[in-house]
Amino acid sequence: MSQVAEQLDKVIDKTLRLVELCAALQEENDLLKLENDALNVALDASKNKTKELDEKLRVLKVAKSFSETNEKSVDIKQKINEFVQEIDKCIVLLKK
Repeated sequence: MSQVAEQLDKVIDKTLRLVELCAALQEENDLLKLENDALNVALDASKNKTKELDEKLRVLKVAKSFSETNEKSVDIKQKINEFVQEIDKCIVLLKK
């Protein structure tokens, strides 16, 4: 009977160790879940910031393209004015 009692004690000891290990692993799991949640929040914030920056970049590109177009139209207007002045000079010369 003492062998059975010894085996039963060993089983009880191993069971207690398994319960302690299970509790420790559960605590670690809970901590990892909290860390995962925090990282997911940070990731969402980063994605939102990236979207905002992409939108700002798009707006800046559009604004720049309008600015370049405006500069080109000013240059074109100046060229047209120069041509008109040259034509006027030629007309004056032809009238003489």
